[in-house]
Amino acid sequence: QVQLVESGGGLVQAGGSLRLSCVASGSISRFNDMGWYRQALGRQRELVASITRGGTTDSAESVKGRFTISRDNAKSTVYLQMNNMTPEDTAVYYCNARQSWPPREYWGQGTQVTVSS
Repeated sequence: QVQLVESGGGLVQAGGSLRLSCVASGSISRFNDMGWYRQALGRQRELVASITRGGTTDSAESVKGRFTISRDNAKSTVYLQMNNMTPEDTAVYYCNARQSWPPREYWGQGTQVTVSS
């Protein structure tokens, strides 16, 4: 059973930075892609950023230029560096991993990020 464990959330002032980490049990090379999602209170979960096995990244328009996703295969870890944060970034952030065969999708337990104005 794959486990994804997030860390790095917390309280930060507007304009500040946080780095989230997602450690997977076992190698992350087996996953087609991994990503960070977030869910604010009363809103649907949305994709923040993703990274493929080959290292191709994508991110939501709302975080482009501020957030960066990266991965360290040796540490089985995916990171989300968040800079110049705003109160609109306040949400629970979830790590996600998808593999093609057998087709599976995994989620972490989430980490709370709160940005104060």
